[in-house]
Amino acid sequence: MDLNDLLVFTRVVQTGSFTAAARALEMTKSSVSRKLTDLEDRIGARLIQRTTRKLSLTDVGRAYYEDCARIVGEIEEAELAVSRMQATPRGTLRVTVPLAFGVVGGLVAEFLKRYPDVRIELSATDRQIDLVEEGFDVAIRAGPLADSSLIARPLGTMRRVLVAAPSYLKRRGHPKTPAELEAHECLVFAAASSPARWTLRSGGQSVDVIVPARLTANDFELLREAAESGLGIASMPELLCRDDLARGRLRPVLPKWCAEETPVHAVYPSARHLSPKVIAFVELVRERFAGLGRRAG
Repeated sequence: MDLNDLLVFTRVVQTGSFTAAARALEMTKSSVSRKLTDLEDRIGARLIQRTTRKLSLTDVGRAYYEDCARIVGEIEEAELAVSRMQATPRGTLRVTVPLAFGVVGGLVAEFLKRYPDVRIELSATDRQIDLVEEGFDVAIRAGPLADSSLIARPLGTMRRVLVAAPSYLKRRGHPKTPAELEAHECLVFAAASSPARWTLRSGGQSVDVIVPARLTANDFELLREAAESGLGIASMPELLCRDDLARGRLRPVLPKWCAEETPVHAVYPSARHLSPKVIAFVELVRERFAGLGRRAG
């Protein structure tokens, strides 16, 4: 079955002539006539009586037209639905992010407010998820990327800064140099308890400091709350603690020095026919990192 034959037949009936149908379908009149003849030959019945003055449906043609018009209408509705979905973000967006990507909560909330027709299924894990095999639309990945066939778009860098609560700094004082961190209580992001090494950079300088870990955890949100409680100095992603710094709940420590700068990428299976929901989500993450860079500047 050639669905184009059904479309041509339906348009001939709806427009009332081969000429009008050819114009609507952007075909030649002879092509329209040939398609209709092919359809009649295939089903073994005359559908339209042709005269020099007008076209009229046979009884078989009238019954056949009702079904053809319904089928063509449903196809057009399906194509319209796809077009609408391609124009506006909608549907379910499956995202995976690293456990350490603590800023994702605010991003997801903002995205859902902007696009009420989107649902998000988010998996926070440090396991390397196979996007194609496990059906994910996009991954946000921090750190160097492994070679793969996936498409990666750079989003920015996740900068780590040292912060502490005013109560802690009042009690223990402000360190003046990286070496003085060795005498302070520190809150360390790590998967396991081990000697905690912080690499700090300032301009062209780079120093490694072994810091005493009062608390070791693989959850930045927990470390942020511990820092706000005055338990010690934490090395935190700037994105995650910027509001606390702005409101004075945390204060910068050694502001001329920063910890690691980790590259962040959006990764997706293919750049062809990328859906609006993926484009919009990736663009929001990029905006967030760009805005942070402007404020830092």
